[in-house]
Amino acid sequence: MNLVTLLDDAGLTGRGGAQYPTSVKLQAAIDHRADLIVNACDGEIGAHKDAFVVAEHLGELQHGAGLIARRVRWAAHRGSETERRLSDAGLHVLSAPARYVASEESSLVSLLHSGRARPVMRQGPVVAGGRDSRGRKLRPTLVLNAETVWRISQIERNGARWFRSYGTPSEPGPRLVTIGGSVEWPGVYDAQAGTPLRELLETAGAKDVRAVGISGLSGGWLSRDIARSVAWSDAGLAARGLSTGSSIVYVLERRSCPLDHVARMTTYAAGESAGQCGPCMFGLPAVAGQLRNLADGVLPPVEMPTLHQRLGMLPGRGACRHPDGVSRFVTSALEVFAADVDAHLAGSCAAMRERAGARR
Repeated sequence: MNLVTLLDDAGLTGRGGAQYPTSVKLQAAIDHRADLIVNACDGEIGAHKDAFVVAEHLGELQHGAGLIARRVRWAAHRGSETERRLSDAGLHVLSAPARYVASEESSLVSLLHSGRARPVMRQGPVVAGGRDSRGRKLRPTLVLNAETVWRISQIERNGARWFRSYGTPSEPGPRLVTIGGSVEWPGVYDAQAGTPLRELLETAGAKDVRAVGISGLSGGWLSRDIARSVAWSDAGLAARGLSTGSSIVYVLERRSCPLDHVARMTTYAAGESAGQCGPCMFGLPAVAGQLRNLADGVLPPVEMPTLHQRLGMLPGRGACRHPDGVSRFVTSALEVFAADVDAHLAGSCAAMRERAGARR
């Protein structure tokens, strides 16, 4: 049985967040004789899976990469421990700037071709090649997340049946999840689709839970009660407009002001864009500014429709999906924390008054 068929039987999907069938991407790579970039950047906020796989399973990771392509590059953020480990192993490292969009797949392909680590506007997948924004030809390149490559190695050694013994029929296989925030034992945990999210939170020692963030800036929020009742799976999260995505769980503590947290995250997102498309250059800073005013209790209620309008204009208009993710993240926050929004608009949020007093 060839590797493409084996992965198709196993049902492996990408573990970096997009969750596209890996067998389909691999077949496209074979058809176009693509090179491989193993993405070990941990690009999403709060992610540590790639660092874990490189630190604990580098031999298996190299085996998996060798099954896929002859020419392999290993992407890691510049100055990271992951970069050092890969370099010490004698691997050909693609050193990416430690910025949010620098680890997006087309950013890495651009960097590989001596360009800037910025997303490339493209007509098709980078695995088929194409050209960058300056018209330079790009070699066909397959970009796979480090955990995905590790799972390929495991499936090749243990078989599709072993892989499907974990998870659910529609979302098979083991998967790693990073749990952080207000927990006793933050870190990377073994998980599988269908596990109650409550169990994952208890395993990490979640405490004083106000809400739970799912999948970082590309995801959204669950209230405490909902988080305790849903399954950790795409099917379980779909009703909330979310997915397991990049497999990050963040526990927001009860005493935190959720809108202050969301405003800080969105301000960070606006500063981490490539600054080359309208939604990132103008939309994200405008949304971040309104959220900051909302968190500080100085946003006039009449501006809320403008905020929602701006959020609706962000998706689908840039070279990458960074503004799409931020729009989803903020929209989810405004829904889950609707009572807090009302309190801030009315100037009755205790945490907001406490922050204002501290500044005085």
